Amino acid sequence: MIEQFGRADALALLEEWTQGESLRKHGLAVSVCTEAYGVKEAARLGLEGAEAAELVARYASAGLLHDMDYERHPSLEEHPFVGVKHLRELGWPESVLQAILAHADYSGVARESHLERALFACDELAGFLTACALVKPTKSVLDVEVKGVLKKMKDKAFARAVKREDITVGAELLGLSVEEHVGNCLRAMQERAGELGLEGRE
Repeated sequence: MIEQFGRADALALLEEWTQGESLRKHGLAVSVCTEAYGVKEAARLGLEGAEAAELVARYASAGLLHDMDYERHPSLEEHPFVGVKHLRELGWPESVLQAILAHADYSGVARESHLERALFACDELAGFLTACALVKPTKSVLDVEVKGVLKKMKDKAFARAVKREDITVGAELLGLSVEEHVGNCLRAMQERAGELGLEGRE
């Protein structure tokens, strides 16, 4: 499974379907955060080697692919259904497809699996953390701190398109406090700041 459907395949699909740099970067950021929860879940389940790698790859892929059809099909009638239909035709695992459907409130798909909950929890937060990084003088996620993020969440004027309640509900779905959830995702993004284009400038 992992050889056939890995992170590289998901990234190639994201780049094929999405031309806009900001939407590509969003997919990458959500993937990095979701993948970090995949690593935690693999450890919790006691998975090792290929089994752990396959699970983590599914989390990373769901993050990369969750908005793959948004640029071409932004309407509520089409996103994320068009993308999921295409992925199903390609033979992607149903667990990834269900997570992509479940990240959209209006899809009617309940968030039951850990992957479904993690993807939903990371979607808005990854965007918010990116916004927090880009307002820093350095434009670096390395200069973002959890307490600063929590403070900005209370500022309705900042990154007002981000749904705060999705971040809060997402943390609850994962059995975490908002502070823990923010910390987990922030660390994940900081560890891969270069890949996300958020290492900043001197």
